[in-house]
Amino acid sequence: MKEIFCNIDRCLACKSCEIACAIAHSQSGELIKALQEVPSPNHHVTVLKVDDKGGKVRLRSVALQCRQCSEPACVDACIAGGIVKDEITGIVRFDRDRCVGCWSCTMVCPFGAVIREQDSKIAVKCDRCEDREQPACVEACPTGALVFCEPEEFEALLAGSSSAIWEESK
Repeated sequence: MKEIFCNIDRCLACKSCEIACAIAHSQSGELIKALQEVPSPNHHVTVLKVDDKGGKVRLRSVALQCRQCSEPACVDACIAGGIVKDEITGIVRFDRDRCVGCWSCTMVCPFGAVIREQDSKIAVKCDRCEDREQPACVEACPTGALVFCEPEEFEALLAGSSSAIWEESK
């Protein structure tokens, strides 16, 4: 199953992925109109600063979204049944109409990828832009740090044995 990966060596923390995600999940699907929407559209991906060098100060950034866990704790924690895993696709889906705002899902997510919607008491998480061929965040990434591919392809990419994936993701 394809996943969204982030190469922290390429991420500039420009937040283009956050903007693209918010636009993709807006009512209008357009930047200018989305800025005027009430409630404001939310992004389901968050850019975080990380230090991957142990004690040395070398801040990097990573775009974080739902990891679509094989055994998602959020599904078990959801008291309203609003988060379910599709056994065929492996996608962990969220039904906002069933969310009661208990925040159990946000508390158990080991990645912090289930977040509170800004203007409501509803949780949100990445849906991988299922209606698109590629997630909006991946399309918007100007450096190709975000890649939508199989795990093996990403491992090969990081090992330097496959530059074709980088070229395709740009």
